[in-house]
Amino acid sequence: MIKLDIINEVVNRTGITKTKAELAVETVFQSMKKALTVGDRIELRGFGVFNVRPRKTGIGRNPRTGAEVSIPPGKAVRFKPGKELQSID
Repeated sequence: MIKLDIINEVVNRTGITKTKAELAVETVFQSMKKALTVGDRIELRGFGVFNVRPRKTGIGRNPRTGAEVSIPPGKAVRFKPGKELQSID
């Protein structure tokens, strides 16, 4: 599923124009990005939880040369599905 599929689903379910549905979906995604950027947790009941966790520093290897490469610390977005989403067969 891509963003266009989500927009089309909003149009089909609500009957609003495609332009307004696109604006609504884009606004939701921008709000989620903004919240994750500042380190907030996003909890969608019945769906799951998005949060940002720190990533450890480490040492990796360049596969071509075999030389060690230092991996800087960073942040990664994690998703934990809710109970309803986990029970999908």
